[in-house]
Amino acid sequence: MTAAIVTASILVIGDEILSGRTKDKNIGYIAEYLTALGIDLREVRVVPDIEDEIVAALDALRRRYTYLFTTGGIGPTHDDITADAVAKAFGVPIDHDPRAVALMRERFPNADLNEARMRMARIPQGADLVANPVSKAPGFWIGNVIVMAGVPQIMQAMLDEAAPRLKTGRKMLSASIPAGMREGDIGTPLAEIARAHKDVMIGSYPFSNEGRPDTNLVVRSRDPQALAQAKTAVETMLATLRANGVGPA
Repeated sequence: MTAAIVTASILVIGDEILSGRTKDKNIGYIAEYLTALGIDLREVRVVPDIEDEIVAALDALRRRYTYLFTTGGIGPTHDDITADAVAKAFGVPIDHDPRAVALMRERFPNADLNEARMRMARIPQGADLVANPVSKAPGFWIGNVIVMAGVPQIMQAMLDEAAPRLKTGRKMLSASIPAGMREGDIGTPLAEIARAHKDVMIGSYPFSNEGRPDTNLVVRSRDPQALAQAKTAVETMLATLRANGVGPA
């Protein structure tokens, strides 16, 4: 039986991302990580630290995809409101979780567990913890939503902790073919190949090769036979163009 397609989305939370003060380093990492597992990342949204906007995005994305991963907004400051927004989206209370408090006490003496740090032990009711081996303050998993830190090192550790529990699907296979010519030279015949291989995704990515325009073609499919057939078609098309005097760029 063919494995089901498993999908995911990412919700990046934080004014600092939208203002440009912080450059996101998590989206690409998560995308590659999920692809390797056989999970298709389908959508990414970035929202500010505004509860209603976070809740609206949570509700939309968690209903549309198998998983929703969030990054950011679970720290100790007043504008870290992700946990509260998730609790609101699921309609559950939120309070200090004894499990999270115990983890915080492993890192901080009682005298240092001030109100700000204790905010990181507030977990929506019914959520499972996602361990944080870097700094102890946990993420959490509720329904199909996995809530992780925004700091890349901590997010990556949390993703490693969550990964064994994720459902995975049939992995997407890909092949890259250097065209050696401009994108405009191959657009029409490439479209014909795409129409003839509807179960295969074909992408065209222009770049500069030592100052000259060039193109990489990428063929993607879950079916190895379909991938091989489309790849052969692309290579034959390129050979024909070269034989007719088109390229190299």
